[in-house]
Amino acid sequence: MPDLTTTAGDLFTSTGHRVKVLLPLPLEGPYDYRVPPDEIVEPGSFVLVPLGRTERIGVVWPGGASDDGVAEEKLKDIIAVLDTPPLATDSLDFIDWAAGYTMNPPGVVLRMAMSVPSAFEAPKPRIAYRRAESLPELRLTPARQRVLEVLVDGPPRFAAELAYEAGVGTSVVKGLVKLGALIEVPVAPQALWRPPDAGRPGPHLSTPQETAAADLRAKVSTGQFSVTVLDGVTGSGKTEVYFEAVAAALAEGRQVVVLLPEIALSAQWLQRFEARFGTKPAEWHSDLTQAKRRDTWRAVASGDIRIVVGARSALHLPYHQLGLIVVDEEHDHAFKQEDGTIYHARDLAVVRARYASCPIVLVSATPSLETWANVDAGKYGHLHLPERHGAAQLPSVELVDMRKDPPPRQCWLSPRLRDALSETLDDGCQAILFLNRRGYAPLTLCRACGHRLECPHCTAWLVEHRLASRVSCHHCGHSVPMPSTCPKCGAEASLAACGPGVERIAEEVLDVVPGARYEIVTSDTLYGPGAAAAFVDRVISGEINLIVGTQIVAKGYHFPDLTLVGVVDADLGLRGGDLRAAERTYQLLHQVAGRAGRADRPGRVIVQTYNPEAAVMQAIADGDREAFLRSEAEQRRAAGMPPFGRLAAVILSAPDAVTADSVSQALAATAPHGPGFQILGPAPAPLAILRGRHRRRFLVKAERSVNPQKVLHAWLDGIRVPSSVRLNIDIDPYSFL
Repeated sequence: MPDLTTTAGDLFTSTGHRVKVLLPLPLEGPYDYRVPPDEIVEPGSFVLVPLGRTERIGVVWPGGASDDGVAEEKLKDIIAVLDTPPLATDSLDFIDWAAGYTMNPPGVVLRMAMSVPSAFEAPKPRIAYRRAESLPELRLTPARQRVLEVLVDGPPRFAAELAYEAGVGTSVVKGLVKLGALIEVPVAPQALWRPPDAGRPGPHLSTPQETAAADLRAKVSTGQFSVTVLDGVTGSGKTEVYFEAVAAALAEGRQVVVLLPEIALSAQWLQRFEARFGTKPAEWHSDLTQAKRRDTWRAVASGDIRIVVGARSALHLPYHQLGLIVVDEEHDHAFKQEDGTIYHARDLAVVRARYASCPIVLVSATPSLETWANVDAGKYGHLHLPERHGAAQLPSVELVDMRKDPPPRQCWLSPRLRDALSETLDDGCQAILFLNRRGYAPLTLCRACGHRLECPHCTAWLVEHRLASRVSCHHCGHSVPMPSTCPKCGAEASLAACGPGVERIAEEVLDVVPGARYEIVTSDTLYGPGAAAAFVDRVISGEINLIVGTQIVAKGYHFPDLTLVGVVDADLGLRGGDLRAAERTYQLLHQVAGRAGRADRPGRVIVQTYNPEAAVMQAIADGDREAFLRSEAEQRRAAGMPPFGRLAAVILSAPDAVTADSVSQALAATAPHGPGFQILGPAPAPLAILRGRHRRRFLVKAERSVNPQKVLHAWLDGIRVPSSVRLNIDIDPYSFL
């Protein structure tokens, strides 16, 4: 891992000399190019260079030319220096560090910062039209006359605007341009984002909130790196507290990035931001159009955009004046990117803040054990909001032992939860039924022969989605219509759904409370900020009084009339032997419980479990987070597991099992041995086949004093695997599938 204190070096200009250019490709490093005599470049400049028979856009990399032995006369010239603000020094250093830490070529990490190719194209000029000083001879039709009359005393107009005001088609306007009656007038681009008003008064803060806000404002004003954990119970007003830090950074002319784990969470967040600052921030997520992505990227690079809220990829935008980073719901595993360049956005955000010399705030009601350990060690500052804001109180939590209080046959809601649901809706309040399982049923089998519907590309069962009449794989996306007969034995009407998904719970709800105005909310139905905003409006207006949803509804939302949360299967997340299973279960249950009773009506949470004695269930019932974290930390420390040890995974995938096994055995034969670490495996991954590829896993387990990247370099550098085999490295793995 590179030294975190290294920098890109002093800025330099070079003309007529060789420089290094890093391309956004999985290459070993930068290539040398010659700077034409009439050009001046500096580190971070975006340049167009030849590469083989193609042309590529790359970045001039710091450190001078590599002197790789290529003769000066054989060097290729930089074709052009692009009219795009260069990447800042802290961005260059961050890319280098991230490449070393994630064990990816620097060009692969650079590609995340250059994720919008169209941003490097010259913006198209905006053309308006004015009336010519002296009109040429032309036949003045009524339509042409109206166009010219609009422009007699007014300012230049755009073609569409001019056609609308004159009541004609744009072809009439274009015809007058060709005849010379209208003159083109270039118009400066309009600002696409209104700057937020940092001086706009915020809401009244309680004494604990104001104390925390003052601490964050002071850290922003120092312009120095710091990490602060803003830890508060659900509904304690953490967002309004860190908005004070956002206001302080904006007032100093700095840029701010706020990371959210789910795009859907941005709906209410955007409303609160607009109420606080008088305008909406720029957004960055996969739901944006390409044109919006291009405009946003360029405006961030130029400094025109002051604040960005977005998913983990927003961390890689080309900021020049970062003054604050906020990671909201920092514990959420959605911050871990599992495909492509594998990284954890929270951890990289901390390093990004260090290179930018700015504070970072990690926000959560249930901080991750890694964050909690850093607070305990004194590495991170800690601000605590122990109470809900205003008159709201934390909800009561009751565990339902499903062994003693089982539901009716082929049902999943216990009598106690059924009664509570009826009472809540009869009282005019709202409720959530939470089950972290999409679709109707997780498994479909044939009653005649026992055949189970399985994905042809993965070791996974197909999930029935009855509303869509399809069965789907939630790992690769394979989806087919629900068969009417068994694919194996051909028996008709023999396929039976096993177990519940949210669709099946909604079906049961209609028997319990026939008049419920329910909505099923999952990542299948809430696929972007627009859909999320519409959902929020339906809940706030009372159009919906019952939400049946997965983890997407477990965090971030504030519904004043929601007083009941029913957890259908609290044990679901504890299955499978995941290292963080208990921690994730606690976080998820605590977060979904926090949706209840956030206003003046008391909240109630009913948790259905077959194991109420489990430590995580007792912690939820007692509200004793610290006891749970202490217990979890002791178990991890004894096992040498993160955050008290280090892990790194090597995942090998091949088109067939024979190749996967032979290559993994060859790798195992060269595995290093040494003090403080061990290499476990190879073993078939729990998802042994994913998207048609056979997978094997190794796990490097090391003490905190051991650098797993060095172990992996010593093992894997120089090893060649067949082109059909993919080798992925996951530092600090979160998923063990």
